[in-house]
Amino acid sequence: MSDGFASNLRAITPRWLQPLWRQLLCLVFLLALAPACAQASARTPSVALLTIDGPIGPAYADYVERGIARAGAEGRALVVLQLDTPGGLDTAMRSIIRAILAAPLPVACFVAPSGARAASAGTYILYACHIAAMAPGTNLGAATPVQVGPVGPGPPNTGNDKGDDKDKPPSTMEAKAINDAAAYIRGLAQLRGRNAEWAEQSVRQSRSLSAGDALAAGVVDLVARDVAQLLALSEGRVVRVRNADWRVQAGGAGVVDAAPDWRTRLLAVIANPSVALILLTVGVYGLLFEFMSPGAVLPGVMGAICLLLGLYGMQLLPINYSGLALICFGLACMVAEAFLPSFGVIGLGGVVAFVIGALLLMDSEAPGFGMPLGFVAAVGVTAALLVGATAQVALRTRRRPAPGVTARLEGEMAEMLGDAAREGWANVGGETWRVLTDTPLAQGQRVQVVGRRGRVLLVAPLDAGTPGARAPDRKPANGH
Repeated sequence: MSDGFASNLRAITPRWLQPLWRQLLCLVFLLALAPACAQASARTPSVALLTIDGPIGPAYADYVERGIARAGAEGRALVVLQLDTPGGLDTAMRSIIRAILAAPLPVACFVAPSGARAASAGTYILYACHIAAMAPGTNLGAATPVQVGPVGPGPPNTGNDKGDDKDKPPSTMEAKAINDAAAYIRGLAQLRGRNAEWAEQSVRQSRSLSAGDALAAGVVDLVARDVAQLLALSEGRVVRVRNADWRVQAGGAGVVDAAPDWRTRLLAVIANPSVALILLTVGVYGLLFEFMSPGAVLPGVMGAICLLLGLYGMQLLPINYSGLALICFGLACMVAEAFLPSFGVIGLGGVVAFVIGALLLMDSEAPGFGMPLGFVAAVGVTAALLVGATAQVALRTRRRPAPGVTARLEGEMAEMLGDAAREGWANVGGETWRVLTDTPLAQGQRVQVVGRRGRVLLVAPLDAGTPGARAPDRKPANGH
């Protein structure tokens, strides 16, 4: 920029802006370059990296669906789904596969790092992706539904089966589940042009493969050390995306790590069956304490929050509604024990119903989504202790004298309701009490309570003088 141009610009600049004229020139220059920089950035390919590390459940299904949609909206060249899972829920797995099949861009499944696995549900997800890759030292397979064991041709189970169980044919329901899973993974294999025969064997016989064997058998497309090598090997590959050919151009692309956010982590915690059961129980007890002590506020607020979170977690899981009904019935009985004391009978029945319901709650035996027996036992013992404490309080309250009268009976004035030589009845504070005296008393005579023996009051006539009034013999009377 010449000195003459600068002088002219300074001359036409208002006096109050002259100290800032250089900064203004720089700002105008940057604004002029912004569109060009944006276009250059748009031309640079980038890859979205999604990570699944653990059992596949509703939280990861939501995470993958949102991640693929965001990557498509941002114009990414590829989505890399890094996978390390022992399996998971069938419903969550199918949600992820539907998102992959409907993705507007290619999705590469990468079983990594070394030592990772794509077992059970992970094998289906790998078969569904446009590009299947594994890191050295990883494995996949064992895709038999977890509710049933391996069936079909091949060697029998190598476990500790005894007797004729290993030769027992599968039931009708087991056969239906196996056939459905085998047809599903075979369809995915045919869609991606991969080994469909081995895919079916992984379902029917729980077969597994290492990374090298999977590449040799045509189960996966690539074996790569890391994401960078995966992108380099994927460069130029043609895949089918939404019935159209797509040439992958990811070599040298920048990797945008879209790690699970707070929402995914929160859903993963809430959707755990054990956590959902704890939230449900704490929520009910919080509301119970609020009803028993109105005005405490905190137990009621926290109880309502925990109850709603627990119910939300339950609706995310494939629960058995009979088990949920037993849990609700058991909690209702434990609450009723606090308001209608049966000295433990109703409460203990509620504990039994709660434990049985917790054991029946989950239909699935998928890794990470079972209901541990030890956890159920611990919750049941805790509930039984609470019921026992409630019953003890009820018993103590029943034995306690009625407040308002018994607390200040001694020294109270009374009126005899009839003649009494030794025992009789008197009106004390508006209540009828049995009384005991050493002095014969007449009906309507005023007396004073000088002591108490259980449910019998010791009285003396007023004319005997309050200070010197002799109390009746305090030895236990027969029949009392």
